Amino acid sequence: MKCSIVTIGTEILLGDIINTNSAYLSRKLAEHGIAVFSHHTVGDNPDRIQDTFKTAFKNCDTVITTGGLGPTEDDITREAVARFLGLELASDAKAQTEIAAFFEQRGRSMSPSNLKQAMFPEGSIICHNSRGTAPGAIASSNGKTVIMLPGPPFELELMFQNSVLPYIEKISSQVFRSRVIHFSDIGESEMNDRVKDLLDGKNPTVAPYAKTSGCQLRITAGAKDHDYAMKLIKPLEDEIVNRLPEYIYGYDDDTLESRAAELLKKLSMTISCAESCTGGMLSSTLVNYAGISDVFAGSVISYSNAVKIQELSVEESILEKNGAVSEECARAMVIGCAQKFNTDVAISITGIAGPGGATDDKPVGTVYTGLYINGQVSIRKLNMFGDRQRIRLRTVNSVLFNLVKELEKL
Repeated sequence: MKCSIVTIGTEILLGDIINTNSAYLSRKLAEHGIAVFSHHTVGDNPDRIQDTFKTAFKNCDTVITTGGLGPTEDDITREAVARFLGLELASDAKAQTEIAAFFEQRGRSMSPSNLKQAMFPEGSIICHNSRGTAPGAIASSNGKTVIMLPGPPFELELMFQNSVLPYIEKISSQVFRSRVIHFSDIGESEMNDRVKDLLDGKNPTVAPYAKTSGCQLRITAGAKDHDYAMKLIKPLEDEIVNRLPEYIYGYDDDTLESRAAELLKKLSMTISCAESCTGGMLSSTLVNYAGISDVFAGSVISYSNAVKIQELSVEESILEKNGAVSEECARAMVIGCAQKFNTDVAISITGIAGPGGATDDKPVGTVYTGLYINGQVSIRKLNMFGDRQRIRLRTVNSVLFNLVKELEKL
């Protein structure tokens, strides 16, 4: 199966909506060993959509579309696909029933225009949408297949998992499985250099990626079944782990915050945060994890010196002598935070995110972080680079990675 992705919607061309669907689909297709040849974005124009389909099908046999499955006049994906494949549109009775039930369950009346959403090229496989009114569909003709998915990511992602992946595995002669290894505190180039000899394999393959939270290596294998694919992956996974153990924080769907939260829960330890330059970003990231309330007590955003003194018991003399961005201040903040919230673990962050506030000896990107674990305090100085947002984000990632590694030791 060779695939192209066509995103349909004038609002995407105008920049009103960020196209995250293509990134999601490409990532998931790669995990299943499916080559994506091209991405295309086209507005709600029938002739331009036809031209885009012609281009998209030049090197592949399957096109996945996103968007244009709504009830309004500019939602024309169904009609465009039927025209391209030379098929008639037909109403699907089950889809009609499901659309009507969607409105009934929410106590809303259904507009007659919504029935348009049950119309698809004849012979289509209908994909159920449990999160919206737009079913998807898989239509085929003359060796060409179009998989139509709704535009909202919340709807598209579940439909892809529940309907498209089973279809792909059913028509494929092989199953593809992937194992993703997540790294932090190492650059992509260094990571590549350390595993360079492993990147040329045919089956399994190893592919590097750079992410905002760090880097990752994806190992993908094709085999007759799930178990054999994972058996092919295991030796490569073990070799990578042996080479880069100090930089690994998780696997597959793990995130820095999920690993930190799971370790805290496993150790029955509570945590609190004192943040200055990150302005609550660390706390917000931890709260991304459902169930963090079991271990997260609270936080203080001590942006001003007055709050550092009042809420964290930082002595004025420390601020006068060493400044807010200093090892001494980070130490006082983290101890004060742990005492204030009575937690086993505490983290402090104080730094200069820019663009102003720098001095000759403390340039933009200078950050001090404190980590308190069961009464023991360690301080780290970070020299971050980038714009204000990137410095804050990288600081949070570095702090969480350090937390994970320290908790793993316990």
